[in-house]
Amino acid sequence: MPKVLISDKLSPAAVEIFRGRGIEVDFKPGLEKAELLDIIGNYDGLAIRSATKVTPDVIEKATNLKVVGRAGIGVDNVDIPAASARGIVVMNTPFGNSVTTAEHAISLMLSLARDIPAANASTQAGKWEKSRFMGVEVTGKTLGLIGCGNIGSIVANRAQGLKMRVIAFDPFLSEERAAELGVEKVELEELLPRADFITLHTPLTDKTRNIISADAINKMKKGARLINCARGGLVDEAATRAALDSGHLAGAAFDVFTEEPAKENILFGADNFIATPHLGAATTEAQEKVALQVAEQMADYLLTGAVTNAVNMPSISAEEAPKLKPYVELAEKLGLFVGQLVGSAIDEITIEYEGEVAEMNTRALTSAVIAGALKPTLAEVNMVSAPVIAKQRGIKISETKREQHGVYETYMRVILKTGRSTRSVAGTIYSDGQMRLIQVKGINMDAHLAPHMVYTVNDDKPGFIGSLGTLLGAEGVNIASFHLGREAEGGEAIALLEVDGKVAAGVIEKLKALPLVTYAMALEF
Repeated sequence: MPKVLISDKLSPAAVEIFRGRGIEVDFKPGLEKAELLDIIGNYDGLAIRSATKVTPDVIEKATNLKVVGRAGIGVDNVDIPAASARGIVVMNTPFGNSVTTAEHAISLMLSLARDIPAANASTQAGKWEKSRFMGVEVTGKTLGLIGCGNIGSIVANRAQGLKMRVIAFDPFLSEERAAELGVEKVELEELLPRADFITLHTPLTDKTRNIISADAINKMKKGARLINCARGGLVDEAATRAALDSGHLAGAAFDVFTEEPAKENILFGADNFIATPHLGAATTEAQEKVALQVAEQMADYLLTGAVTNAVNMPSISAEEAPKLKPYVELAEKLGLFVGQLVGSAIDEITIEYEGEVAEMNTRALTSAVIAGALKPTLAEVNMVSAPVIAKQRGIKISETKREQHGVYETYMRVILKTGRSTRSVAGTIYSDGQMRLIQVKGINMDAHLAPHMVYTVNDDKPGFIGSLGTLLGAEGVNIASFHLGREAEGGEAIALLEVDGKVAAGVIEKLKALPLVTYAMALEF
């Protein structure tokens, strides 16, 4: 009989689901790290919220663990690579908290507009300071959304009900989706000075970290109000405090902080600041919903092998898994390849399946392609949530299937279109199970997909290979393999190099400056 540990506060409904399906369950919220390390080896499944940290040392002790289920969307508290290396499936519940988090953002916005927390404290202290708490209406004001995905779109809908104008910055938001939502799509530089209220609904990635910097705050209109219910680290907290103290910002309300639990913070004590302790998902309805979802998902996996909402593998049945798994990995890497090459909103993704792969369950493969293409910008995207996110952003997804025509028994090609460019890449699985890249930009080649790679586009003229190798050697970059392709003699050529480690941005800039090179980029898989 499978055995599950619930180590965080979870609805009792989750316990009943496990037991009702014949799974033994221990409910032990609030375990200390040492206690968790002592007992985790006894369990097949671990159900958590945000308090439990599933670190590499926990995973090392989890000798029987098969699945970690996160009741909520964020899996920052789980070491995904370490879990994957041990064959542990990590699941989340991507959309269970969306309405609740959106409502919390609206609540904080209205609290800021009317200074409700301070007015409440003053009144209950026996004061009657009507003139002190002069608020502003939200009607007719402009709300700026930074991120307009699942939660952001709900906030937009609620704000429109309050008769607000809504503008949104989101690289993945298409003009068609913006029109459907009734929001105006703008660049960040335009949003900052126009918005009366700004609210964040974007994941924390390298690109979004400190997206609200001191410079960004200075560009906001005087008297703007800032709300963050997304992730700590999106906002420069020190710069926010300075803007609150100077009066440049009329107010700010944060539900999330760079360091949590936030027992101390530079923002605390500011008269025009509202803080809540990460309550975005804290409603009875949301907690019940995610508890039920995670328990059902984990039970399905432990009893039947079915995978749902996994962040480190696709949602496929146990019967399909052995044959489909290498193709899923190839699909995600092909999507990740082109996803890393583009720097603007994706309009369309087309996947061509030919030969044996066309007869498989391509739904999981297409989801893997989409997840790969979105992953450079959306860190928390997975193969289940990717199609939903693509639909929300108005990205057109299409598949074509046909019998074998060329020399390859099976063939997969990904074509990604943006408003400015089209990128394509194709791959296959050889008979020995190895993934191979067989075409880039319509140029045929045969390359291994490795964790760290360098991709260049160059003029096909003598001297390129020598200068490339010399530069990388001088920079201490070791080349493991070198693959070349060209459209025609003397025309455009590409090079794909497998290297032994991550290549620094400075090295890539030097590559771009080489004679004959027209494009260079480091790729990570």
